[in-house]
Amino acid sequence: MSRLIYLMGPSGSGKDSLLAAMRSRPVPSVLVSHRYITRPPGDGSENHIALSESEFMQRRAAGLFALHWQAHRYYYGLGIEIDLWLLRDSHVVVNGSRAHLAQAQQRYGERLLPVCLRVSPANLRQRLRQRGRETAKEITERLARAAEYQQSLPDRCAWLDNNGPIADTVTAFLALINPPQESI
Repeated sequence: MSRLIYLMGPSGSGKDSLLAAMRSRPVPSVLVSHRYITRPPGDGSENHIALSESEFMQRRAAGLFALHWQAHRYYYGLGIEIDLWLLRDSHVVVNGSRAHLAQAQQRYGERLLPVCLRVSPANLRQRLRQRGRETAKEITERLARAAEYQQSLPDRCAWLDNNGPIADTVTAFLALINPPQESI
């Protein structure tokens, strides 16, 4: 059965890096979805499809999003193409939102595999500093939210460590979504 892999993690945990690595070395039967976001392109964040707010609302009204939500002043959507990919027996990887996991669970049920990225506070601090988008105060706030985040994740979440090289994380991720079959 194909699965919707719902990737979650605090800001700076490496979700975008993992998804970019997955896109750069495609794996048969695993597709990585882009999100539709009302955020300008090229802002140093994820590889997304930028929409104006009116475009987003038009698509939402037309039923073109499988999942959608609002967070941090922006609207986010996952297109209904992910449902077609699942019907074609492909696993679909999406950049999900912990706050909207219940919405995904309601729509996809047992087909949903929540995956939670885990990164040490020291690595997270270093990554946030390196990307240069936040002030020192904002980094401290993000670290506090990340600590809270770790405590509020669902029991059913598959954990994925992202403290080492991204290639190691990709290997572990692929093993998680395609576990080896036991011989009979």
